[in-house]
Amino acid sequence: MVKSYQGARIKEEKEIKQYFVRDYMTQQLISFKPDQTIDEVVRILTYRSISGGPVCDENKKLVGIISEGDCLKQVMNTAYSNVPTLSGKVEDHMVKEVEVLSPNHTIMQAAEKFLKLKLRRFPVMEDGKVVGQLSQRDVMRAFQDMSL
Repeated sequence: MVKSYQGARIKEEKEIKQYFVRDYMTQQLISFKPDQTIDEVVRILTYRSISGGPVCDENKKLVGIISEGDCLKQVMNTAYSNVPTLSGKVEDHMVKEVEVLSPNHTIMQAAEKFLKLKLRRFPVMEDGKVVGQLSQRDVMRAFQDMSL
């Protein structure tokens, strides 16, 4: 009987590609200033077909986030007088406690955070400055790329 010995086989490990926030975040960001009016914000959100954005001071430091929902609350608060208005400043209606992501977070980490916190967007911060924004739609685009 002849025995054949081929030696130990080395399993080829398939490289697992990582997908990062930095690869899918929006970098051409529309941001707002604390002293802008809600009327200006609504016009920009509507014209640009976006649902919100970060609020930054003159040094690009994140101070809040404003959304369609925040603007809608302002309208509804004034609707009781039968004259809904978009008055007020962003700083009075923005969310000031903002959850953020790093460009180095993976898309999976971002997806978990979206599900846990039930938010629609996260500003992306690096070295204390806003460098982008990641939306749920961006995460879905990444998942689509993963399945290719």
